[in-house]
Amino acid sequence: MKRKKTYKAFDAAEYLDNDAVIAEYLSAAAEDSNPDVFIAALGDVAKARGMAQIAKDSGLGRESLYKALSAGAHPRFETISCVLRALGVKFAVVDEQGS
Repeated sequence: MKRKKTYKAFDAAEYLDNDAVIAEYLSAAAEDSNPDVFIAALGDVAKARGMAQIAKDSGLGRESLYKALSAGAHPRFETISCVLRALGVKFAVVDEQGS
């Protein structure tokens, strides 16, 4: 009888181990037309950095942070901004046309 192979669920947070990788990951997610992709990426980064520490640094409660970054959530821009600051990253607006 063949054994069924099982695989460990992929967890992006395990690979977000330096600032350059985190910045690239968030930049790629921000380019997706689906805003849920960016929220999920932000949650992955917060998890990689330590959710309790990000909650503390952002001034949000840990439960509130989990809720704001959960699937289907629609966090306020103020919440996103606080989390980005706590992560030590920021948004940059650039001209797509390159002019």
